[in-house]
Formats: sequence, structure tokens, C-alpha cells
Amino acid sequence: MKTFPRVLTVTLAFLLAALPVVQAQEPLDYATIGKIRDEGLQRSQVMEHISWLSDVYGPRLTGSPAIKQASEWAQKKFREWGLANIHEEAFPFGKGWSLVRFSAHMTEPQVAPLIGYPKSWTPGTNGVVNADVVFAPINTEADLEKYRGKLKDKIVLLQPQRAVRLLDGRIVLRMTDADIKEALTTPVPPARGAQRGGGDFARGLAFQAKLQAFLLAEGVAAIFERGSDSDMATGGSGLSWETQITDGGTIFVQGGGPRDQNAGKVPPQVVLAVEHYNRMLRILEKGVPVKVELNIQAQFHDEAAQNGFNIIAELPGTDLADEVVLLGAHFDSHHSGTGATDNATGSAAMMEAVRILKAVGVKPRRTIRVGLWGGEEQGLLGSRAYARAHFADPATMQLKPEHEKLSVCFNIDNGTGRIRGVWSQGNLAVMKIFEQWAEPLRDLGVSIISPRSVASTDHVSFDAVGLPAFQFMQERLEYNSRTHHSNMDTVDHVQRDDMVQMATVVAVFAYHAAMRAEKLPRKALPAAQTQRRSEN
Repeated sequence: MKTFPRVLTVTLAFLLAALPVVQAQEPLDYATIGKIRDEGLQRSQVMEHISWLSDVYGPRLTGSPAIKQASEWAQKKFREWGLANIHEEAFPFGKGWSLVRFSAHMTEPQVAPLIGYPKSWTPGTNGVVNADVVFAPINTEADLEKYRGKLKDKIVLLQPQRAVRLLDGRIVLRMTDADIKEALTTPVPPARGAQRGGGDFARGLAFQAKLQAFLLAEGVAAIFERGSDSDMATGGSGLSWETQITDGGTIFVQGGGPRDQNAGKVPPQVVLAVEHYNRMLRILEKGVPVKVELNIQAQFHDEAAQNGFNIIAELPGTDLADEVVLLGAHFDSHHSGTGATDNATGSAAMMEAVRILKAVGVKPRRTIRVGLWGGEEQGLLGSRAYARAHFADPATMQLKPEHEKLSVCFNIDNGTGRIRGVWSQGNLAVMKIFEQWAEPLRDLGVSIISPRSVASTDHVSFDAVGLPAFQFMQERLEYNSRTHHSNMDTVDHVQRDDMVQMATVVAVFAYHAAMRAEKLPRKALPAAQTQRRSEN
């Protein structure tokens, strides 16, 4: 056998290694893509889905009767479309909560209706109460003793006034060239614990628990808080887009009590529009008494009602039916609006995507599964429970058989803005694939494939156990400044054209993932959380 000289062999090996790696061309079925686009853009039903979820059944607080009614409606639609394996999967959640009635009026020195919402998981007032309002800035252990015995049957204001700024700056966030440039970078994360102040954050939580127990024991009638600026400046993307403080009756309201056996063992808590809160403080500063008539009726629901659940439905595959493309969005919302942009938009987009695929008659090789998650607003509870039950527990990383069968998970949870691309979650191997999938969608605005990892929503539950899981990149519009977790999260703030685009893009990406020869590439498996904790 003829052999090459060693130097020539080494030289050839070096030259071959230096050649650029040629990305395999993704086969694109333009005929089917055209059908998907035509159905999605010309005969969209996505706004009808959103209206049912938000106008009729919203808000969909996990554990409330409303989310159960919304689930029954969604499952009915899945059956009408001919999907399979339609069911709920329960997970532990604790007591549910729903608001029955709420009204608040300042009655002295003048009558004025108050804009506000009770926090979820706080008790009612046992009927209408007429109470004096007092300002009690309790910030330290010494302050607790200062006010002991002085707050019974009072409505307590704990916070000082907050300035109300003029509306200026970027209120509606559309991606600029600078935003796109930033999205294509991967910033260095802050030092561990720096984001929440380490021990200071933990001490703050401990004091708040002690403060709530103190006020409950003192027998206060209720606590009023001022409306604050949006609780989400970046939505987990890490983008440095500024968020505008949006007042004018917009309030951001979340939970205010435990869901376990201690549910209801806190004072009633109400978040008021900052303008109304500030007015009462200014009156009190003048030495003029303030009185409020308040009525909160709230209902707790036992865990036996299966308060926590995910909704599952499938478009069955063909020759690779045991492999899965997962389309996820959280189904639950907070209670202060109707959960339109957070996250009926994401749920409706995923529902519409499978409706489109079914309507055009695609026969996907892999099964396309929709997962509408519960309990996201309480900490990704539904998607984490689903990932543990089907794929792996991140604490141990003992993989289940289904782990190998998931090709990809796509998620939506950033409002009503159109899709501009995909956050690749540090999975560099998928970027060239996604770029090719996006090419037939460039005219719809899809062009950005970012290497960045993003957090704060349900795809993280699957990424945490080593699965390819991605959040679509969206225009934020009013999500940061007005609708996220606020009383303004209503259908009126949903943008129809963007929603039509969103569902169509999801349908195209799902089709590509279901039809390609191989599952999408994966990152290295993460270490078990127990191991990581021991190493740190």
C-alpha cells in the first residue's frame, strides 16, 4: 500500500482542520410553508381565542374557578380541531383563591372612589368596614414596638409618598438598531447573589414576614400599599431597555399571602393607585382625619379541587411519533386584569399554531404537543412539575425515557408583540438551523437569532434538565410599562396584526422541528443541583 510522507500527512490534516465547517443545509418545504402562511395570515382565529380566554374566563389565577372554566373551553377547542391525548395533569399547589367582591371609597374628608385591587391570597374584611386611615412607617424592629397597641381596626399606610412622573421616555418598546445589536451579544452575568443583595434580601423577607404577623396580631382592618412601577424591567431577557413608570391608574398587583395551611392568616392587603394613596398621605400630614369604607370578599379553595394543573393536547406524528416537539405557554394569570398579554397571547398563539397545522393537513413526522402550564406566576410550578414527571428532576438529573424523545420546546411569554427571532439559550449549535428556518419569514420581521440565555419563564424548566428549550424574542410594546401583572392587562392592549404573525411563525417553526431528519442538537447535560450546591 502506498503511503504519504509523514510531513505531507500532517500538513494535509492541518489544512483540513483549518477549513471552515460548512453548515448542513436545512431542507425547507416551501410549498407547505406557503400553505401555513396562507392559513395563518388570511384565516386567523387567534384573536377569538384570546377574547374567550381573557374577556370571558379571565382572570385565570391558578386555583380559581375561572382557570378551570378556561381549561374546559380550551380542551373543547382541541377536540373540535381533532387533536389527540387531550387531558389535564395535576401538580401540588395548595389552596386556591378568588375575589368575590371589592369596593373602596374614601368617605372623609371627601367622598372619592379608590382605584385598587386586593392582593391574591389575602382574606376578606368580614363585611363592610369603616375605618380610620393611619400612616405607620414600620421599617425596623424598634418600629414594631413604637406602634404596638395603636393600630387596631385601622387601615394602615406603610409606605411614604412616591413621586408621580410625567410620561416620557420609551413607553412603547419597539426594537431599535441598538436593541438588535445588544440582543446579538451575551453579557457577562453578575456575581452570584449580587442581583438580590445576598443576605440583605433574605433579611428583608424575614422582616416582612414578622411585620405581617405583627399587623395581624394587632388586629388592623387592612393594609394599603401604593401602586409601584412595573415589576419587570427586562422580562428575563437581560435587555437594558428602560421601563417607564406608568401611573395614571395603572397598578401592578400580585400575591399577598401563603397557599398552605396558613392561607388567610395575614391582614387584608390592597394595592391602590399611587395618586389616591398619595392624596390620603397629604391629607394626614395636614392633621385632617381620613376615613375609608372598605369591602373585600375573598374565597379560598381546597387543594382537593386539583387547583394546580397543566393542559396537554397533541397533533400525532407519523414515522417518528414517539418523538415530541413541545409548544409551551403559561395558561394562568394574575387576578387584577384579565391576563390578556400575560399570557392569553402566548397560550392563544400555541393553540392557533396547532389549529393552522391541522387545517392545512400536515402529517408531522414527530408528535407536536401543546403544553399550557399552570402556576407560572407562582414560580414556574406547572412546567417544573411536568419536566420532573416526564423528563428529569434537576436535583438528581436521573433521566427518564422521555428525555431522549423530546426534540425541542418552544415557549412564548412576553406579551402581544410580534416575534423578531429566538433566544438560543446558549445552544450555539441551533443558531444556524434557526437562521435557515427564519429565512422564509424575514418579510414578517423574523431575523434575529441571539446566542443569549434568558430566564423567568417556562422554557427554563426544560433547559434546566438539559433539553433544547427556547423562548421566542418579541417586541415588548407596552408589556414592561403598562400591562405586565397590572389592571391594564386586557384585550384592548393586544395587537391583532402582531398576534397573527406570532401564531404563523410558531406554526412554521413547529413544522420544521417536526419534519427534520434529526432531533435538534443539545447542550451538555447540566450537573445535578445537589452536586452543584455541594461544590459551592
